[in-house]
Amino acid sequence: MQYKDYYEILGVKRDASANEIKSAYRKLARKYHPDVNKTAEAETKFKDINEAYEVLGDDAKRKRYDSLGSNWQGGAEYTPPPGFENFSFNFNQAGGQSFNFNQGAGGFSDFFSSLFGDFMTGGQSFSRGGTQGGFNNFDFGQTKTSNAHQRSNKAENLDITKTLNISAKELFENKPVTVKFSNMEKCTQCPPGGFCSHCGGTGFVNNSSSAKIKLPKNAVEGQKIKLKGKGKSDAYGRKGDLYLVIHIQDKEYEIDGTTLTKELEITPYEAVLGTNKELQTLHGKINIKVPKMVSTGQALRLKELGLPDKNGKYGDLKVKMKIIIPKNLTDKEIELYKKLSEIRK
Repeated sequence: MQYKDYYEILGVKRDASANEIKSAYRKLARKYHPDVNKTAEAETKFKDINEAYEVLGDDAKRKRYDSLGSNWQGGAEYTPPPGFENFSFNFNQAGGQSFNFNQGAGGFSDFFSSLFGDFMTGGQSFSRGGTQGGFNNFDFGQTKTSNAHQRSNKAENLDITKTLNISAKELFENKPVTVKFSNMEKCTQCPPGGFCSHCGGTGFVNNSSSAKIKLPKNAVEGQKIKLKGKGKSDAYGRKGDLYLVIHIQDKEYEIDGTTLTKELEITPYEAVLGTNKELQTLHGKINIKVPKMVSTGQALRLKELGLPDKNGKYGDLKVKMKIIIPKNLTDKEIELYKKLSEIRK
């Protein structure tokens, strides 16, 4: 699931006061309330705004949310802490219907339910939305969970799946790489009815660790690496496994199997007249000859300067031309370009 930045949704800073948060919420709620705003995005935004205020407008939930840290970005991949999946609760309507939390009851997201499912099953009452301007109340009345609404007693899934970004250089060198990871887990040391110094009263602890792993030879996109016992843990000491899914990405190279593609910037006159260029590759620096009259997008294929395959043979490196205009052209150079344009007319 994706991490939700509630501060960003409300447009406030992380150290915003309760009054600043309330003011921002009311302003956005008026703007995006479906009774007022008929745009296609209004309903979704209104739900996000209410969810954000449900968290940031409540001291306990805001403290728990802040315990995740400030390094997250909205939309980033997020693994929920264990013990908060598939909560159910009573949405206080006539007839006492029961809704599954992960199905979005009350407009809340899976991210919200993974953090605050215990709030919704703990007999607490929440009200959001206000009554000014004809806005609807979002009132979650006190509930009493029954066995039918509680999580199954079966063993929870303690495994974690994360993305491992791998560069062309790491694939080429095939050396062990250090992977750092952290898991937000439900605190197992909270005393009943008292303040927990272990988690600071948030109900969660952030367990960080690292491991050196050997990349599979000729690793491919989507391949999984299993780290046994590096997953989530529960109150009984059981540990799950961590699965790292390889995602191959590189700022310098396009990667297609063992074939690499790299851009080479050349000036217009180099493209017309040809030139010699020094090029940094994974195999070291080389000199290449750029032929005359090349265009942007044309590529030179350099044999066996790509990535190794499972047999130890190397793929090719394609050098793609990109014509650029030099910065800070002199008056004389600009004048020559003008003359050239006149000649071409």
